[in-house]
Amino acid sequence: METTRLPSLFLSHGSPMMALEDSPTARFLDGLGKSLPRPRAVVVASAHFLASEPTVTSNLAPETIHDFGGFPKPLYDIRYPVQGAPALAGEIAGQLAAAGFEARVDERTGIDHGTWVPLGRMYPQADIPVVALSVNPSRSSVWHYQLGLALAPLREQGVLVIGSGGYSHNLRELDWRHEDAPAYPWVQAFTDALSEKLLAKDLQGALDWEALPQARRNHPTTEHLYPLYIALGAGGTDARAARLHHAVQMGGMAMDAFSFD
Repeated sequence: METTRLPSLFLSHGSPMMALEDSPTARFLDGLGKSLPRPRAVVVASAHFLASEPTVTSNLAPETIHDFGGFPKPLYDIRYPVQGAPALAGEIAGQLAAAGFEARVDERTGIDHGTWVPLGRMYPQADIPVVALSVNPSRSSVWHYQLGLALAPLREQGVLVIGSGGYSHNLRELDWRHEDAPAYPWVQAFTDALSEKLLAKDLQGALDWEALPQARRNHPTTEHLYPLYIALGAGGTDARAARLHHAVQMGGMAMDAFSFD
């Protein structure tokens, strides 16, 4: 059977409460899965799955990890009972090793909220196998881009590659009392500049993110940004970016989503 090539995606997953609450981004994700060809499996590089070397999960029945605190009980009751894909995990580890990465397979780790929150909105039936992929904040945007490039062939095989993070992520400066607060100027400056680089296919400009306005204020830590570069690399060496969604929560949390193809 012929397989339709899939784009790679970068998604901003926001607060875990998106699993329960309505928002513009939740509604976007509700429709996103239906707008894409149905994948045979999904690989998610989550900002909350950290490892020193690229790690892929091979758990056949991955646990739904509630890796957060202080939220309402109904959020902790959620289970996303998806199956893993051990054979695919082994194939991915092999592809990464062939590209020069010291990849490993993890048979125990489940899926964190950076994976199950967006997938729960996109594919609520939990009927598509999932493999999680780690990120490493101590590495660089270029390293993560190269990691994504090694995954690009998966898109020809019916596998959806997603980088799940945040287009801006500075929790200390959010307006927690006003969900709909407009974007802070420093958020607008950074996200506009990065979007311009991505949409213009200016690869070097996008990779050199620290040269963009207010870069470190938007990303004082890098774990929520680097999934973007995995998705960008998975789009291939000549990937064209398309912005699928734009929203801001609490003034400082940009919720943009992109496809790369």
